[in-house]
Amino acid sequence: MDRRSFFKKAGAAGAGVAAASALAAPAIAQSNPKITWRCTSSFPKSLDTLFGASVTMGKYLSEATDGNFTMQSFASGEIVPGLQAMDAAAAGTVEVAHTVAYYYLGKDPTWALFADVPFALNARGRMAWQYFGGGNELFNEFLSDKKLVAYPGGNTGTQMGGFFRKEINTVEDLKGLKFRVGGFAGKVLERLGVVPQQIAGGDIYPALEKGTLDACEFVGPYDDEKLGFVKVAPYYYYPGWWEGGPTVHYMVNKEKWESLPKSYQSLFQTAARASDCGMLQKYDWVNPPALKKIVAEGAKLRPFSQPILEACFNAANETYAEMEASNPQFKKVWESIKAFRKDYYLWTQIAEYNFDTFMMIQQRAGKL
Repeated sequence: MDRRSFFKKAGAAGAGVAAASALAAPAIAQSNPKITWRCTSSFPKSLDTLFGASVTMGKYLSEATDGNFTMQSFASGEIVPGLQAMDAAAAGTVEVAHTVAYYYLGKDPTWALFADVPFALNARGRMAWQYFGGGNELFNEFLSDKKLVAYPGGNTGTQMGGFFRKEINTVEDLKGLKFRVGGFAGKVLERLGVVPQQIAGGDIYPALEKGTLDACEFVGPYDDEKLGFVKVAPYYYYPGWWEGGPTVHYMVNKEKWESLPKSYQSLFQTAARASDCGMLQKYDWVNPPALKKIVAEGAKLRPFSQPILEACFNAANETYAEMEASNPQFKKVWESIKAFRKDYYLWTQIAEYNFDTFMMIQQRAGKL
């Protein structure tokens, strides 16, 4: 073989490979571009399970793209106040808000239906409705003119009913009660004589201590224990019937969302779903020891009585009827939740309820 001819041909082949590589590189870069997003959270860093979900979400995105798609989380107040997170994402100040839809019910009560409202669904039921019952499609239909798209990104499970300075034994005991509670619960409880109070988290303890507040609700044992409410309001009631399964969402600026490659959109939705499940799983892990600790610190666990729950249930239905009559969007979404709720609690009272009830009896008997 002519060596000169061989190297000439080899050089040409090598140049062809190099040219192909040069052509391929931009195509790969285009499909997997460098993107940096900011996420403003409605939660402080001290609530590590709530705030931490968005941090973990950012970790998933970065690891799956070799650092090409990053999302940095900022706690409440670092960019905007917590209750302005959604507005910041809609305006494009940030790309994402990790927030709860019921914070914005003052704009339209329909917002709250996508997070939680009294006597709706527990966490598993809400997830089923969102992912398989068209719930999230309804939310994004609702958001279509609000410059946002949204995906579930966390759930606390059924919350506690809060700390009370005195026992609440009857519906009559609710009258005149100054209760730090907001949103739908506040509207419902007003019908029973409660005086709802909107007080920032840092001001709750001194208000309870001074008697400016008679009661407060927050989340559940893991978060509640950190705030020390038990020292001034020892009666710890359950359940928080106004939040049977509250969903936290990632609300994304619509223009930024539509500019993402399809692969990144798919990854974001997958990571958000992992975040949704992961928050609930963590709360199920951390709440049991936290409840033991609160009780050891002096908390007196009390259930809301059946007459109280029934009165609240009836008051909630009166509130819903008024809203359905005046708000077509609210009516459409609430009817979807109600239809599924009826079947969901038909099913869960069969196998799940009976298994759990039996196991709870064994736990109380000291057999577990």
